[in-house]
Amino acid sequence: MAQDLRELFKKDKEKQYMMKEGHEKRFEELLNSSFPKKRRFSSTFLRIAASVVIVVSIGFFTYRQLGNGEEIKTTVVDKDNGPEQQEGISLGDLSPDLKVVENYYVANINLELSQLEISDANKDLVDQFMERLAELNAEYKRLNKELNEIGPNDQTINALIKNLQLRLQMLQKLKNRLNELKSSKNEQVTANSV
Repeated sequence: MAQDLRELFKKDKEKQYMMKEGHEKRFEELLNSSFPKKRRFSSTFLRIAASVVIVVSIGFFTYRQLGNGEEIKTTVVDKDNGPEQQEGISLGDLSPDLKVVENYYVANINLELSQLEISDANKDLVDQFMERLAELNAEYKRLNKELNEIGPNDQTINALIKNLQLRLQMLQKLKNRLNELKSSKNEQVTANSV
């Protein structure tokens, strides 16, 4: 009764098994009937929805840019656009990593400057901060000149980066103070109206 399994597998391997005709089609139909059908949105619906989203977002951003008709007052800190117009080498010319750092800080400084809400009530505070920023900008130019005359060294590079950091921190402090001033005035107005 003992049989060699290897021999059985060899014999079984030699046999040819044929499936009944149409077996694959019946199996596919069985699968399709057992799973629920997927709902497909028409591509025209998706196109219409996308165009509505685009129109609404353009309208929203236009409304935000135009505001509610108030006149926007700006304060110019410096006429040149910062380190990009410097003669000689700048911090970003030394290495790609330093260029990324410099671009990051310059972009954030410009962003913070563009988001300032200046009014007659806070103009003195903003002017004080702008004077400090002008001093830091002059110091940045002096450090950049030193970088060109002496050459790159760790102290000058660190001082340039620290200068950019200080300018960004000052702008963030100014923004926070303006928000505090605005909220305190709003609280006074609501307290007076009650």
